[in-house]
Amino acid sequence: MFESVQGLLDEHDSIQAQLGDPAVYADQRLARKLGRRSAQLNGIVDAYHKWESIRDDLAAAREMADEDPEFAAEVPELEAALETAAARLRRLLIPRDPDDARNVILEVKGGEGGDEAALFAGDLLRMYTRYAESRGWKTEIISATESDLGGYKDVQVAVKGNSNDPAEGVYARLKFEGGVHRVQRVPVTESQGRIHTSAAGVLVLPEVDEPEELEINQNDLKIDVYRSSGPGGQSVNTTDSAVRITHLPTGIVVAMQNEKSQLQNREAGMRVLRARILAHQQEQIDAENSAQRKSQIRTMDRSERIRTYNYPENRIADHRTGYKAYNLDQVMNGDLEPVIQSAIEMDEQARLDAIGD
Repeated sequence: MFESVQGLLDEHDSIQAQLGDPAVYADQRLARKLGRRSAQLNGIVDAYHKWESIRDDLAAAREMADEDPEFAAEVPELEAALETAAARLRRLLIPRDPDDARNVILEVKGGEGGDEAALFAGDLLRMYTRYAESRGWKTEIISATESDLGGYKDVQVAVKGNSNDPAEGVYARLKFEGGVHRVQRVPVTESQGRIHTSAAGVLVLPEVDEPEELEINQNDLKIDVYRSSGPGGQSVNTTDSAVRITHLPTGIVVAMQNEKSQLQNREAGMRVLRARILAHQQEQIDAENSAQRKSQIRTMDRSERIRTYNYPENRIADHRTGYKAYNLDQVMNGDLEPVIQSAIEMDEQARLDAIGD
């Protein structure tokens, strides 16, 4: 059992030796890569040694059971502990998404429902920001288009984590948030007290660590500059500082106008463009590997309705995992972990089933 672990143990030893070499840190990109892999393997190594220790204790207890009743009494407890340790190790050995350790660019866009949808998009942004704060992550709004009532027609926020462990990575925990989020509540603009249904779309993109990691040919880019404008077309800038970047091979378009200078908007646009191209490449890989795609419940687009937020009943329901709770007020204040965990556990089980098949 767990014969494949030995190769991972050897890899862990090799990485520890490399990380002990000061010369490695001259290449920060390599050092980060090794650090992330080490963090992932640490959990596997610890879980394996725990399983190994319990296995040996159980073997010893069984051997002494006929001679000593105390050892015989320990056997059932050790058998249960061994099964628990084996299950934990088995889950850690599930192949991880290669992007799990990455930071993300989170896009929230108001959908059907007009001003109410924009207000809900703002509520979702606040929910994710509060959740990020609870985990010690940093957030940075890259681009935002506000609505007249104070919500967001669309907003892009960068979320930066604080751990090399892929299991604790920002993308590992937020990647299941992509899709349509539906809200049922009485809008502030509703005078008759009627419940309306509206929606917002969420897109979660793994962010490229370094520009050099994803080479983009400048000849593949079409860059247009124009004058920034605010709500109602009112000019908010007297120079052509807004930037629209089109990646010709994929047709991906990114527009930025939040910053005051053309250079800043171009840099922000390229940051988002790299993330979208990386996501596009992953979509192609998933399409080619249908078995892997079926084992995952995340989505790269906003077409799948994943969750309903029912304010009158204070209920939140995830349509993929079956998770349901009546603490919507707490969830909207950032207590999102149980909802996210339900998606992670479902995905892990699907991966385990796929390995078993």
